Amino acid sequence: MADYLRAAILRGEIAPGERIRQEEIAARFGASRLPVREALRMLEAEGLTEHETNKGARVPRLDAHEVDVIYQMRERLEPLALAQSLPNLSGDDLRRLEQIQERIEANRDVGEFLRLDREFHLLTYSGCRIDPLSSTVVRLWNSTQHYRRAFMMLIGPSRQWVVNAEHRLLLDALQRQDAVDAERHLSGHIRRTRIELARHPEVFQAQR
Repeated sequence: MADYLRAAILRGEIAPGERIRQEEIAARFGASRLPVREALRMLEAEGLTEHETNKGARVPRLDAHEVDVIYQMRERLEPLALAQSLPNLSGDDLRRLEQIQERIEANRDVGEFLRLDREFHLLTYSGCRIDPLSSTVVRLWNSTQHYRRAFMMLIGPSRQWVVNAEHRLLLDALQRQDAVDAERHLSGHIRRTRIELARHPEVFQAQR
């Protein structure tokens, strides 16, 4: 149940501000409301839902300033998670990252790009053994997923070459075990997206 709701939110099938009705989810799965409530509590901890008193659960809706601040948090925290992760990434992990990047470069579908891009970055953090840091990074990713999708739908594939170039620089640093370069490339990668998002206020107006 949590897996179903998580995937639906990340794919944009349940949009920011949209309510998640427990009775509808329970009926879909032929279950009581108890497991639905448990799933929603789990998703709230992951930053995918929020609970409003007397109104129930919904997907959080953020304004442009909130998203900008969350991206600034990502600029600071994700390089730290990457540096903590790097010593623990295996040869298999690095080969998997190369394969994912090759698929990203061959892809033209926005939904598939978002899935692969998420897989790529979260794999780079998978060696981080500091649970509060790792969970915070995932929560920040979850909370901005809708806005990244709206942005990518807006710009289309025209800027994909920039993402690929930045990913390749990051991959090179990881393969060289150079944490300083890896942190620098990652921070710039996140910063560029933040700045480009700020140039497109229609991404945030479209959700109202």
